[in-house]
This record gives sequence, structure tokens and C-alpha cells, in this order.
Amino acid sequence: MTTRPEASKEQTGDPPGLPLTRLAEFLDTAAPGLLTGPLRGKVIAGGKSNLTYVVTDGASEVVVRRPPLGHVLATAHDMGREYRVITALGPTGVPVPETYAMCDDVEVIGAPFYVMERVTGTPYRLATELEPLGADRTRAIVHRMVDTLATLHAVDPASVGLADFGRPEGFLARQVRRWAKQLDGSRSRELPGADELRDLLAQRVPDESPAAVVHGDFRLDNLLVDDADQVRAVLDWEMATLGDPLTDVALLLVYQRIARLATDYPVSNVSLAPGYPTDDEILRRYADASGRDLSDMGFYFGLAYFKLAVILEGIYYRFIHGQTVGDGFETVGAAVAPLIDAGLAALKEEN
Repeated sequence: MTTRPEASKEQTGDPPGLPLTRLAEFLDTAAPGLLTGPLRGKVIAGGKSNLTYVVTDGASEVVVRRPPLGHVLATAHDMGREYRVITALGPTGVPVPETYAMCDDVEVIGAPFYVMERVTGTPYRLATELEPLGADRTRAIVHRMVDTLATLHAVDPASVGLADFGRPEGFLARQVRRWAKQLDGSRSRELPGADELRDLLAQRVPDESPAAVVHGDFRLDNLLVDDADQVRAVLDWEMATLGDPLTDVALLLVYQRIARLATDYPVSNVSLAPGYPTDDEILRRYADASGRDLSDMGFYFGLAYFKLAVILEGIYYRFIHGQTVGDGFETVGAAVAPLIDAGLAALKEEN
């Protein structure tokens, strides 16, 4: 491995979980010429699971992704899977960053990681970010987001080398078991209704929609939108697999609904912006673009609420154990109970 001059600690400093000199030495071999000279880096604000960094040599920039610093649940932060799906989708109509290198050797920076293109664009997370654009532009951006999701779900997994990326048969039942297990792995307090929601989901698994590549966390702030209001990249593929694509649709709408729930921690409140389409409008647009049957979504909404509750409970666990990097985690725990209640209501009332 080529030896590089060590970056000045006073000038740059290592971001938490990313020793820059070790990264530079790896890149000299894995991607020669990608970056040269001492590196500087920083954590990108907003990541609540895998850590995302921008790294630069002063002339060029890349993005590095690695798992959280502690309490990593088995299979929850598989860098190799994330890297593989982004790389496979590169030649398709799904906008993704170019990938540069993957490292499975935990001795390099302390965990597996990968390096990819830094795409310019805005990940709209707040209604106040959309409001200056006006209602018409907001509506157009959301429509393109929905169209992008339909484009993803139209990709033939086998045609891009992802035929073995997941097991579509029994996907929904496994999702219920998986998130129940994840909850047990992060459970540190009483969560009224969580076990009831888990049991109802297990009892009401429907026939599955035709399988597709599932993103697993599709929402507007996981997309980069350029100044022409076009989707430049879909990010955060850590939960991607093959399965029922209606889980993506339901989770997208649940992310939008959480802004209206009684919680101090909306993952995003973009749905409150003027011009943002209603749930029904989004469902109709996706149905028209995909040709899929959305007539019975109650189970999918219940599963989405359960999944999001488990994810936030895991973040809360890491927060109270001092294993989370970044700001804004102090209200995460309070959001879990309203999500569980909404999931129960979806299963009991919605179709």
C-alpha cells in the first residue's frame, strides 16, 4: 500500500469513526488518482443510522459510508449490500451515484465502508425548504419522486445481476419477524401496544404484490433534487432487498403522515408544504405509473408504522448509550409510541 503524507490533525482532524490517513492509504490502492494529498472530512448532518461523510483533498470530493459506531444489529448495516445495489442500478433509469470502492476489511477504518460519487442536490426534509419554491414546483418535485419509485420497481432484478439479492417468497412474513427481532434487540423500556401490533401483523399477512427491488427507506430527503427540480440521485440503500414494492409505497406515505402525528420528532415534515400532493394523489400517481393494485393497503401501512417505530427505537437505544454521532436525537424516543398507535389504527380501520 502506498505511503501518503499524513494530514495535519490541527488542520483537518479525523471525523468520528473515519481515520483519514488510513482511508487515503486504502484509496491509493483501490481507486488510484481519485483523491490525492492530505484529506479533510466531515460527517454530513442528518444521518440517523449509517454514518455518511464528505471527504476532500481540496480539489475533489467523495462520499464515504460506514455503519454506526456502536450497537450494530446483525444484518442491519451491511455495507456490501448497499454498495452492490447502487452499483447494479447504475446503468438503469434509476438515478444513483457512481460507486468507486468497497472495503470489507475492518482493520482499515474500524468497520466496512464504501466510497461513492458526491452528487450535488438538495435532500428536502423540511416544509420550510420547499415553501420558497412555491406550490407548483413542490408538486412537480413530489410527482418526480413518485415516478422515480415506480421506475425502481420496474427494474428486472435479474437483468442487473440482482436475482439473488433477496428472497421475494414470504417477504412480508419475514419482514414482520425481522422487525420484531430488531425491536427485541433494542428494547430498553416498556412499549405499550408494540407486541399487539406485531401479533396483528403476523396474523394478517396478505398475498404479495409481484416482487421488485425494494429501497426500504424511500422518502424525499433520501433523494437529491437539483435546481431544475429533477431527481439526481436516490441515496441510503442500506435496507434494500427484493420483495413486495408496496412496502416502499406505504413507508413513503407513513413518513409523510408522521408530521401530523402527536410527536416532537417528525422524520420529515415536507408534506406540510403548500402544493404537496395528498396521500390519495400520490397513490393514484404511483398506481398509474406502475400498474400495480393498491386497493388494500391497510397491512402495508401497519407494517410501515411498525418498521419506523423499531428504527427510531434503535436510534433511541444508541442515543441513551452514547453511541450516536450528530444532533437532534433527544426527541427520538417520544416518537415511538404514536407510531405504534397509528400502526394499530391502520390495521384495524384502513383498507
